[in-house]
Amino acid sequence: IRIFNSMNAADLILVQQADFDINSHYQRLLQVNPSGTGAAVLFVGLVRDLDDTHVQAMQLEHYPGMTERSLEDIVKQARLRWPILQVRLIHRVGQLDINDQIVFIGVSSVHREAAFDACRFIMDFLKTEAPFWKKETRTDGHHWIESQTKDQEAKTRWNK
Repeated sequence: IRIFNSMNAADLILVQQADFDINSHYQRLLQVNPSGTGAAVLFVGLVRDLDDTHVQAMQLEHYPGMTERSLEDIVKQARLRWPILQVRLIHRVGQLDINDQIVFIGVSSVHREAAFDACRFIMDFLKTEAPFWKKETRTDGHHWIESQTKDQEAKTRWNK
């Protein structure tokens, strides 16, 4: 586990195999500025089986060092756009089963709009910029997951 510092020493960026506890990260978001935090927005992504593809598990791989730097850059970009108090970004790698937690993004801010927008921005850029590779195990074998057009379209909304 490596903790990377973004533009704020309070931020936490982790790539790890272990699961994470949502409540403990939520509580840490609230501790940064107890009297000034107006909003904390959380996003948790899960392994799922969509469209009857019969997904049984997912293997997530990454390029250590490069991945963390990419995530750090995404958080820095968010900090340039919104008044963020803290970001907690955790992405799991390794073998995951259906309903396992994959990603946690927590953003605290003085204002709810900033917290919502920054959280969504981080997720949209993570899906398109961070070097993660996903391989699904299905009943008919293993399948590498390609980048989706909808993820690229979601990212372009932030260029306006």
